[in-house]
Amino acid sequence: MNLKNKPVVLNIVLAIVVVVLGVRLASGEASTAKSADAEQSVNAEQAVLDNIATRTSIRDYEARPVEKEKIEKMLRAAMAAPTAMNKQPWHFVVIDQRDLLDALADANPYAKMIKKAPLAIVVCGDTEKMIEGGGRDFWIQDASAATENMLLAAHAMGLGAVWTGAYPSEERCQAIGKALSLSSNLIPLNMVVIGYPAEHPQPKAKFKEENISYNVHKK
Repeated sequence: MNLKNKPVVLNIVLAIVVVVLGVRLASGEASTAKSADAEQSVNAEQAVLDNIATRTSIRDYEARPVEKEKIEKMLRAAMAAPTAMNKQPWHFVVIDQRDLLDALADANPYAKMIKKAPLAIVVCGDTEKMIEGGGRDFWIQDASAATENMLLAAHAMGLGAVWTGAYPSEERCQAIGKALSLSSNLIPLNMVVIGYPAEHPQPKAKFKEENISYNVHKK
């Protein structure tokens, strides 16, 4: 090797080494980032599934009020639910006044726990937003999906809640409508009673293989 060219050769070799190391380092960082993303995705998935599996009905509450920020988050979750033809035929009445909460407890014999709760949200169907004709009753599914989203959001934020039914009981719907002075276009599907839990019951195991069929149902 010509000694005069030796520094040039060394520089080229060093440059190649630097490039190779850089590629390996970048590849390693990409692999680490990909692994971290995968782990984060798994953790997020598990968090969602755990929130669903551990949610249970709460009927006893602490005296402290529910923050406005959490109420809005529950309502946003509710209105993120699927809805037939995107009609969004729902309306939510938020109740945090003690006299109205007590009146709702009298309106529904199965909702006496409202007397201890700081908050209730009545989920209504709005007849002015419903699908016309044969699809009208899809509002029940839409409002039910919204209610489940609300329950899961409440649980995720450390709140306790319970779904108490109204529709199709005409007596309950009329009593709730009267207590809240609801306009005639609003049909109360249910009342979700909400507060910070003063009890911590274990969720029921409801998964049953016999309730599942694949492709066809065979007895």
